[in-house]
Amino acid sequence: MKRLNLGCGDDIKNGFVNMDFIKQQGIDVVHDINKFPWPFKNSTFDEVYASHVLEHIEDLSKTMKEIHRICKNKAKIIIRGPHFSCGVSYRDPTHKRMFSYFTFEYFCSTKEYYKRKESGLFKIIRRKLNFTRLAFTPLNKIFNPLINLNPTIYERFFCWVLPCSEAIFKLEAIK
Repeated sequence: MKRLNLGCGDDIKNGFVNMDFIKQQGIDVVHDINKFPWPFKNSTFDEVYASHVLEHIEDLSKTMKEIHRICKNKAKIIIRGPHFSCGVSYRDPTHKRMFSYFTFEYFCSTKEYYKRKESGLFKIIRRKLNFTRLAFTPLNKIFNPLINLNPTIYERFFCWVLPCSEAIFKLEAIK
C-alpha cells in the first residue's frame, strides 16, 4: 500500500511518502504542489492525506485533478481544512480559502448544477465538522454531534454563533 502525506510540513508520517516544498528532515519528495504535474506516475497511491494544506494552494480544481491522477481506483483521500466560520483561520494571510461541509461535492457530484470537468472524480465516503482541533477538549464530545446533526441548517443559521474549527473529508477516487 503506497500512501502520500501531501504538504506535510513538520507532520512526518511513517509509512507515507512525505511531500513538501521545503527540504527538511523526513521529507521524501521536495516539490511545490502548485507546480503541475507532480513527480509521480498515474495511479501510484492507495491513499492521500492532506491536513491543513489545501487552503494554501493557488487552484483547488487543478490540485484535485492532480490528486485524482496520482491515485489508484478506489484510493482513499483524507482532507482536513479550516471551516469558513473559524475566525482563527483568517489570521493566516497565506490562506486562500476555507471549507464548507459541502465544498467537495463539486468534485464528487453528478448533479446538473455541478457538471464540470472536475465532477465525478471522487465519491464522498464520510465528512464531518469538527468543533475544535484540540484533541483533549471535551467540547468536541458536546458540540460535534450537535453541529453534524444537520450541517445544512448549521452552516445556514448557526455557524456564526457557534463557529467550528475544521471540516474533515474522506473521499474515494473514481476511475
